Amino acid sequence: MNWTEQIDIYCERIDASYWSEPLNAVTNLAFIIAALVMWCRTGGMAAARLLCAILFAIGIGSYLFHTEATQWASAADTTPIGIFILTYLFLTNRDLAGLPTWGAGLATLAFAPYAYVAVPLLDRLPFFHISDFYWTVPVLLAGYAAALWRRAPQTARGLALGAGLLSLSITVRSLDMPLCGSWPLGTHFLWHLLNALMLGWMIEVYRRHMLATGRAGR
Repeated sequence: MNWTEQIDIYCERIDASYWSEPLNAVTNLAFIIAALVMWCRTGGMAAARLLCAILFAIGIGSYLFHTEATQWASAADTTPIGIFILTYLFLTNRDLAGLPTWGAGLATLAFAPYAYVAVPLLDRLPFFHISDFYWTVPVLLAGYAAALWRRAPQTARGLALGAGLLSLSITVRSLDMPLCGSWPLGTHFLWHLLNALMLGWMIEVYRRHMLATGRAGR
C-alpha cells in the first residue's frame, strides 16, 4: 500500500490541498469538545475516561484525514473509531449486561463474525450499502437496548437513543455524495457534529449506569 496516496471521497474536497475540506476539518473540534466535557463529568471512572481519551483521538485522526487526505491519515481516522466500538462493546457486555470479564471478552470478539455476516446483507439494500459497516453498530445497540429493557430501563432508553442518533448520523454521512450536485459543501460535516453528540451521549449512558449501580469508582 502507498501510504502517501491521496484520497478524494468527499463532496467538499475539490483538490489535493490541505484546506480543501474546511468544514469537514474544523467540525472535528466537536469530538474534542465532547471528549473534554465528558472527561470532566466522569470523575474517577477509569473506564469512562478511557472512552473520553479514545473520543479525543477520534477527533485528531479525523482532522488529519480531512486535511492530509492520504492512506496513512485514513488509518489514523478509522483506527480510533474501531477501538472505541470494541472498547464500548466490552464495557457494555461487562458492566451493563453483567457478564464476567472473560464472557465480556468473548462477546466482544463475536463482533467480528457478526459484522462479517451483516455487512454483505446490508450491501444488498439500497442506500445502506454506502455506509454498510457503520450500520452494524446501531443495529447492535438496539439489540442491547431490547435485552436490557426490563432489567435496566433507563440504560436501555439511553442505548436506544444512541442507536437513533447514530442512525441519523450515518444517514447524513451516506447522503454526502448523492446530494453533492445540489449541495457542494456536502453533508459529511454533519456526520461529525452528530457523531460527537452521539459518542458523548454513549459515555454519559455508561456513566449514569455505573452511578445508578453503585460502581462509580470502576
